[in-house]
This record gives sequence, C-alpha cells and structure tokens, in this order.
Amino acid sequence: MKAAVLFEAKAPLSIEEVTVSKPGSREVLIRTVAVGVCRSDLHFVDGAYPHAMPTIPGHEAAGVVEAIGDDVATVKVGDHVVTCLSAFCGHCEFCVTGHMSLCLGADTKRKKGAPPRLMLGDTPVAQMLNLSAYAEMMLVHEHACVAIDRDMPMDRAALIGCAVTTGAGAVFNTTDVTPGETVCVVGCGGIGLAAVNAAKIAGAAKIIALDPVAEKRAVAEKLGATHVIDAMSETAAEQVVEISRGGVHHAIEAVGRPQSAATAVKVLRRGGTATILGMMPLAEKVGLSALDLLAGKKLQGGLMGSNRFPVDIPRLVDFYMRGELDLDTIIADRLPLERINDAFDELRKGDATRSVITFA
Repeated sequence: MKAAVLFEAKAPLSIEEVTVSKPGSREVLIRTVAVGVCRSDLHFVDGAYPHAMPTIPGHEAAGVVEAIGDDVATVKVGDHVVTCLSAFCGHCEFCVTGHMSLCLGADTKRKKGAPPRLMLGDTPVAQMLNLSAYAEMMLVHEHACVAIDRDMPMDRAALIGCAVTTGAGAVFNTTDVTPGETVCVVGCGGIGLAAVNAAKIAGAAKIIALDPVAEKRAVAEKLGATHVIDAMSETAAEQVVEISRGGVHHAIEAVGRPQSAATAVKVLRRGGTATILGMMPLAEKVGLSALDLLAGKKLQGGLMGSNRFPVDIPRLVDFYMRGELDLDTIIADRLPLERINDAFDELRKGDATRSVITFA
C-alpha cells in the first residue's frame, strides 16, 4: 500500500510502498477514505515531540472495514468507521472509572516479539498514535475505531476522529457547559471551531472567539460565536471581560501556546475554569497566580476532549446528520496523499482551518 512515511524530523514525508500485516486477534484492517491534517501531526513532523522512526503520521481518519481478526466483536466487514487515537484497553482503572481517554492502551498494541503491523521492506515502521492514517490502509485494535452511520460523508466524519472529539468534547465532557453560561475559545483552528459549534449546541449565552486571522473569525461567527476578537489586539482579554460582564465561566485554549493559555486564564471570572487543549512545547508550563487561586479559578487539561469515543463519536455524527454540527464549513481543502507536504506547509502558515487528505 502507499503511505506517507516520516524518516526524520524536520524533513518532508516520502510516499513509499509499505506492507501491512494481516489482522490478528482483535485487530481491524481499514481501507482509509479520508484523513484530516492536524497540528498534532505537525508537532511530530517538525520535531517538537519525539517519536520512533520511520513512522507514518496521521490520526484523524475515517474508512471502511476490509477484514477483521479473531475475537473482534465491535465492528464487521463493510462497516464505515471513524478511528480515534485514544485506544482503550477496557479493564484498567481509567477505563472502568469512565476515563477511557486516559487509558495508556498497552493491551491494544501487538505484544513484544510479535511481527510488526507495518513494514517498509525489512524495516519495521513505528505506528504513530495507534493509527498511522496517512496510508491507504490502517491496521488497528478494535478499540481504536467505532462504526458510524453509512450515510455520513467520510471526509466530514474524519474530522470527528480528533478535532471535533477534542473541541466538542471539551464543551460536553471536560467542562460540562451549562445553558446560559459564557464561553471564550482562544484559537479558531479545527479544534477551536468545533468548541465554538459545541458551545452553541450546549446553549451557551455568549460565545467569544479569539483568533488573529480574520477569515477564521468569520468562520467562528458562522458556527455560533456571538462575538469575535482579534487575538493580536493588546486589549483582547479586556474586551472579553467587558463583553462577558466580569469574565467568562469557561475559557478553552485550542492553540498550544503559553501566551494563549495565559489569555485563557486572564479572561476568567471568579470561579471560572480554563481548559487547555493545545499541545504546548514540552518545556513550557502553565499556572495560576496567587490571586487567581484566591478567586477560585481553575486550570485543567482536556486530553482528546475527555472522550468515551464509542459513545461520543456516533452522537457527534448524529449532530451532523441533524444539521446541528457544521463540519462542511471547517474543511478548507481536500488533497490527495501525494500533496501531504503541501498540506503541512499550509498548516504552518496558520491561515487555513482544516485540510483533508482523501483517497480514491
């Protein structure tokens, strides 16, 4: 199969012929139909986060089940599926207490000494984030995918695998926005826009979106933002506090920069909560001041929207099918696998919302 292989950080991906193994016990072979181009992949491509090489990035995907191994109980051949990087074992403390997105998922990988799932000639290929989706096929554990409505367009479905699960999950799961509360979203990429849309669905009274790019702010308004502000304005935080009459109940950071995290804390009202979704540089820290603590402000992370993806993803699909979740507007471009490096170049510029790699 064709796949986009990363041989070293800060180098272009190379289209190579990769061999995919046959599905073993509890494994699912998926024909990839669409994959979103996410900034999380870019962190690995550009070397901000380490990973074993060679590897195939890509983790925001949708496809069709081609074959299944023994003991697979959750999907069948022909099912349309969305994949999710937070593969879960189902029996650890995190899983049994309802925190599946925190599962380390060791049991969802092949055992040590077993043949690798992916090979490039005689060289094993490290599977990235349980998926390696920039390839014509994916071989994953059954707990890394979920069947969805076959009427769901696959390019839109792919976005649900990461951006929407993370952004909408931050609203529905991590913060549990109550109707009538105020929400500020810092950053209007795919994750931030999904958070804006979800805040509208959740009944937030005011949804304030911050981004330096005017086109992204316009998209945020279309998806439900009641107010938009240029994130580069020196008075951006003060404007949010004024609009929300004292600060917001929830601030969601969807960029991954210390400055935007600081803004998320600054726009909170007393007792408000800042949720950091973006992948920060590994050496960075985010915190609360003594006055923030005295004001009862809270700071938390939200890995993959605190998802329970076998339940959450079909629900998000249903939101789209009913016309409440707007995924069409988020997609900026559709490209073939051969243009994956062009897609990453656009992502580095920071102007586009979401590109999607599609397979014939």
